[in-house]
Amino acid sequence: MKLGCLTLGFSGPTINGGLNTMQSVHKETYLAVRLNRLFYLSRTKKRLIQLSVDAILIVLSFLCAMLLRLDGWEFLQDWAELLILCVSIPISLSIFVRLGFYRAVIRYMTHRAIKTLLAGVAASAFSLALIGTLFAAPMPRSVPFIYAMIAVITIGGIRLVLRIAYLHGQKHYKKRVVIYGAGAAGCQLAASLLEGREHQPMAFVDDAKHLHRSSIHGLEVYPPARLPELICNYGIEKILLAIPSASLGRRRQILASLEAYDIPVQTIPGIADVIAGKARIGEIRDVSEEDLLGRDPAPANPLLMGAKIFDKVVMVTGAGGSIGSELSRQILRQRPRQLILLELSEYALYSIEQDLQQIAQRENIQVPVKALLGSVQHGQRMETIMKTFAVQTVYHAAAYKHVPLVEHNMVEGILNNVFGTLQTAEAAVAAGVETFVLVSTDKAVRPTNVMGATKRLAELVCQALAKKQTKTRFSMVRFGNVLGSSGSVVPLFRRQIQAGGPVTVTHPEITRYFMTVPEAAQLVIQAGSMAKGGDVFVLDMGEPVKIAELAEHMIRLSGLEPILPGKSRDAGHHARGDIEIVYTGLRPGEKLYEELLIGDNVQKTSHLRIMTAHEVSWPWVQLEELLNRLLAACRATNHADIRKLLLEAPLAYAPQGEIVDLVWLRKQDTKAAGELPKPAYAAELLTEA
Repeated sequence: MKLGCLTLGFSGPTINGGLNTMQSVHKETYLAVRLNRLFYLSRTKKRLIQLSVDAILIVLSFLCAMLLRLDGWEFLQDWAELLILCVSIPISLSIFVRLGFYRAVIRYMTHRAIKTLLAGVAASAFSLALIGTLFAAPMPRSVPFIYAMIAVITIGGIRLVLRIAYLHGQKHYKKRVVIYGAGAAGCQLAASLLEGREHQPMAFVDDAKHLHRSSIHGLEVYPPARLPELICNYGIEKILLAIPSASLGRRRQILASLEAYDIPVQTIPGIADVIAGKARIGEIRDVSEEDLLGRDPAPANPLLMGAKIFDKVVMVTGAGGSIGSELSRQILRQRPRQLILLELSEYALYSIEQDLQQIAQRENIQVPVKALLGSVQHGQRMETIMKTFAVQTVYHAAAYKHVPLVEHNMVEGILNNVFGTLQTAEAAVAAGVETFVLVSTDKAVRPTNVMGATKRLAELVCQALAKKQTKTRFSMVRFGNVLGSSGSVVPLFRRQIQAGGPVTVTHPEITRYFMTVPEAAQLVIQAGSMAKGGDVFVLDMGEPVKIAELAEHMIRLSGLEPILPGKSRDAGHHARGDIEIVYTGLRPGEKLYEELLIGDNVQKTSHLRIMTAHEVSWPWVQLEELLNRLLAACRATNHADIRKLLLEAPLAYAPQGEIVDLVWLRKQDTKAAGELPKPAYAAELLTEA
């Protein structure tokens, strides 16, 4: 929807009166600049100016009070009256200073400053009456009261005028915005913006009919249907969504309705972030991943959240990753006896440790956190850690998850995802760990890529070990993509939009299941608490999201118009610039659609969003033989054998193309050019042998 209205950066311009309006704007801008010079003087200079002006106003207030009471100027001939005035000026100013009246910044004056003003003027009037009594001056008793009223009007009034002038001048430098939501959050946001320098609220929009035509902070509340009119009349440049308590589903509906206006939409933090101290109510952000998804998280079951964590030693592998770090945060809040973080990346481990320390300090959580560097592929290291710290619960989130990268690095993907899981799981059994939860993925279902195949094979490892022994209870939790993770499309799209495009989408029909990181971690913890042994849990991911449509939504909410492939930039798109969507083609191993279940044998659990599935599994003896052959093929970097073994395993693995491992491709190129060159050190090794 295009709004064909004339907006010149000020309210209600007309063609005929445009010149006069522009001249008045220039005059106002000139005055604003002069006022700004006054406001940005040094603190000492401003205080001296205020003291001087207040002294003059005290004199004028006293003279006006005497004039009103005596109805004439004869009192000026009495030296006693003038003496009272001379003595009261320094006393009144001293009282103002002692009360901290000059510490208040005029342009940010609040009700506290007004209270200080009233107290100061009352004290000044009392001192005036006291001095008059001491000097036995013929001053009427009503003069101090009249003086107090006039002083409040003059001393307070001049500050009010300066504040209004400052705020009015700032309008010419601010972006004009409409606030969607006239509740408590919207009111606080408007008050904050009026004091700030970036945004000028022009009106409220709210669905509540009883608020329509009312005024809040001098701004009228309108129904949403009048948004086009407001945008035209006031030259609105941005819409701010101020409904933090609304459900995510409702927020998504509102965002969908706002897409039509080609105006950037931003929002304030959710009420949970405000309560947790993570954000302020007046803080403005881009529309979040949760808003775009529009999926309300299910309330957590406290019993399930703490069942395998409270007063237990808990270990998280891959603690620095997207899921691992959020698991660590939520586990910490369940008060384990001790939390062990295992991570291969030094920086990622440092980051999550610092984050957890801040949470513990802010929320007064007394839980020891141990940050350990290590690889899940080192079985002896894993067993030593688990035995040393007497680990009782393990959440295994360490894995390589980026589909194209694992496709290009088959051997490392298998060693980390399959044999890393095997080493960690066997270490857990040897150390007597009570609960082992594997974080899996929807890509493990009928995988077309190596990453999905490795995760399904990791599931088979846990299933086989669950049947082999009874000391450790194994379970797997399978879910789709998480919004806001390191590999998520939302941060990528946002960066591409900020850079002016293009926004890259692999295929026009590609769809994915999405869930927020906090909800995914919460459900993983609850699913692990319901495990009986060998369970495969599947999370309810809601409806799949079309990635191309997600990109279009994000572009429109940025106030721009998406250009779909085949359309020209010159085809009447608006002048602020458009963002092109480019289809790049499916990447190696990528599927158009993801699935969460292999078969139809799914059962409900006590949690609405957690289901359990009975998937195909192999006994340990049979699986061990396959794993030994797969490990030998990996050590020999025999990619052809690796693929054969993955096809042989009960994974339903269906690769869509040739092997694209980078080492394999290099070998093939070298073979095509001739015999593989031997490393320079090979001859030396043979000689020594």
